[in-house]
Amino acid sequence: MTLNDLSQIKETELFARKKIVLRCCMAAGCMSSNSQGVKEQLEKAVIDAGLQNEIEVRGVGCMKLCCEGPLVQADPQESLFIKVTPESAPSIIASLNGGKPDVNQSDPHAAFFAKQLSIVLANSGVVDPERIESYITADGYRALHEVLTENTPKETIEIMVNSGLRGRGGAGFPTGLKWGTVAKSPGTKKYVICNADEGDPGAFMDRSVLESDPHSVLEGMAIAAYAVGADQGFIYVRAEYPLAISRLQIAIKQAKIMGLLGSGIFETPFHFNVDLRIGAGAFVCGEETALMMSVEGKRGTPRPRPPFPAESGLFDCPTLLNNVETFANVPAIYRNGAEWFAGIGTERSKGTKVFALAGKIKNTGLIEVPMGTPLRTIVEEMGGGAPDGGKIKAVQTGGPSGGCIPAQHLDTPVDYESLGKLGSIMGSGGMIVMDDSTRMVDVARFFMEFCMDESCGKCIPCRTGTVQMHNLLDKILKRKATARDLAKLEDLCDMVRNTSLCGLGQTAPNPTMSTLRFFRNEYEELLQPDTLGTDRNAS
Repeated sequence: MTLNDLSQIKETELFARKKIVLRCCMAAGCMSSNSQGVKEQLEKAVIDAGLQNEIEVRGVGCMKLCCEGPLVQADPQESLFIKVTPESAPSIIASLNGGKPDVNQSDPHAAFFAKQLSIVLANSGVVDPERIESYITADGYRALHEVLTENTPKETIEIMVNSGLRGRGGAGFPTGLKWGTVAKSPGTKKYVICNADEGDPGAFMDRSVLESDPHSVLEGMAIAAYAVGADQGFIYVRAEYPLAISRLQIAIKQAKIMGLLGSGIFETPFHFNVDLRIGAGAFVCGEETALMMSVEGKRGTPRPRPPFPAESGLFDCPTLLNNVETFANVPAIYRNGAEWFAGIGTERSKGTKVFALAGKIKNTGLIEVPMGTPLRTIVEEMGGGAPDGGKIKAVQTGGPSGGCIPAQHLDTPVDYESLGKLGSIMGSGGMIVMDDSTRMVDVARFFMEFCMDESCGKCIPCRTGTVQMHNLLDKILKRKATARDLAKLEDLCDMVRNTSLCGLGQTAPNPTMSTLRFFRNEYEELLQPDTLGTDRNAS
C-alpha cells in the first residue's frame, strides 16, 4: 500500500458515487427499531423506480439524533427523515423527484446539529463502517502515511504534546505526556491498548464510534504505536457490544488485507498488529490495571500503582492505554495539525468532547461540542429542555463516578476544571438529565447500588464501604434514618474516597456527595422529624 494507492481508491469511490446518496443509520439503536428492514425496502424502492444509476442507499453508523430513529438522510438535498418505517420507503424515493413523503422530517440545521463540532464523529453517519474504501475516501489512513514517512517517533510525540489532547477516558491525563513516558520506558516489547470497556449507565459514546467509524480508532492506535515503539495492540471491548465487535473484526481484516496493519505498513519498517479481547462486562475492568489483568486471562482486579502501566503494564511491559475517543481524535490531529486542535476548546481543555445525552430530555443521542460549551447550551438548546413541560433540575456527568450539577449552575462551561469545582467529573462522556420529578436521594442510591454490585471486592473500603453507604441511603429513603445516620453517611463517603485502591471506590461517593452538597434539604426532609436538630458530633 502506498499513498498513490490511497489516492486511487478515493478517486474510484468518488467516480462511482451516484447523484443522490440515501444514508440509512445502521447503528445499534436504529437497528433495534428495524433500520435493516428500512434499508432493504429503500433498495427495493430504488430498483422498482428504475433509479439504480442515480440513487445509492448506503448503510452508515450513528446519525446522532437517536430518539428519532430509524433515521435516513438524503444528500445533497439534506432531507432528514425520522422514525422511518419500511413501508415509508417508496414515498421517500418519490419525494426525491418532487413528491411528498408520508414520513416526518427533522431540520438538519436545528440547534441539536448546528451547535456541534465534529472531530471524533466527523465520519459517523457518513461513511460505511463495513467498507474500508469508504473510510479512505474520507482521507482515512493519510495521517498514518504522513507520520510514518515524514516524522520520527519523537516528532510524532511532540505533535501530540503540542495539540493539548487530554485522555477522554475520564481522568484527563495529557495524552502526549503519557505517550512520551511509554516511549522513554526501557524494554524491547511494548503494547498499545484501546479501552473500549464502556460501562457507565446511560453511556454509549464509545460503542457508537466503534460501530460507526472503527478505522479511525485503528489508525489512531497505529500512530500511537509508532510513536511509542510498540508492535502489538489490543482492543478490550465488552461482550455486550456485538455489533461493535463485528465491525471491528471486519475493519481489522480489511486493514490487514490492504497492508494497513501487519508488516511493512506503507512500505516502511513499521509493523503493527491489533487483536480483540472480549470483556465479560465487569465495570471495574474499565480501570486500566484491572483491564490489563483481564487481557492476560486473569481475574480483572486492580493493582496498586506505582509502577504505572507506562513503565510496567501488560505482561510487565511498558504499555500505552487510551480509550476509544482519545484514539479517534488522533488521525484528525495529524491531518490538520496540533495548532488547529489546540485552537479549539479552552486554555486547559483542548478540542471537543463527545457526550451521550440521555434522561429527562427531549433530544436524546450523541453530541460533540467544543470544550467550554456551557451546560445550558447542551441541555436547553441542543437537548430541547425537559419534556412534557417539566423543568431541568440537575445534570449528572461522569456516570457512577460523577456528580449531579443543579440547574442554577447550568451556565458552567463543560471542561475538566469547571466540573471538578462542582464536585463532578467529565468522565468518559455520559450526561444524564433530570427534571423536577426526580428525587435526588433516589439518584444517589441508584448509583451507589451500581458501584456496590460492581466492586471487585479486593480492597475493604470499597467492598464494605459501598454496602454501608447503600444501606444508609436505603434507610433514609424509608424514613427510618436520623441526623446521626446522615453524618455517618458523610463520614463514610470521605473514608471510601480517600482509602480505596482504585478509581471505582475513590469516585463511588461522588453522586452522594454532590447531591448532599446541592440538595441537602431533600435528605433532611426524609429524616425522622425529631432528629433534625441533632448535633452531628453527638455520641
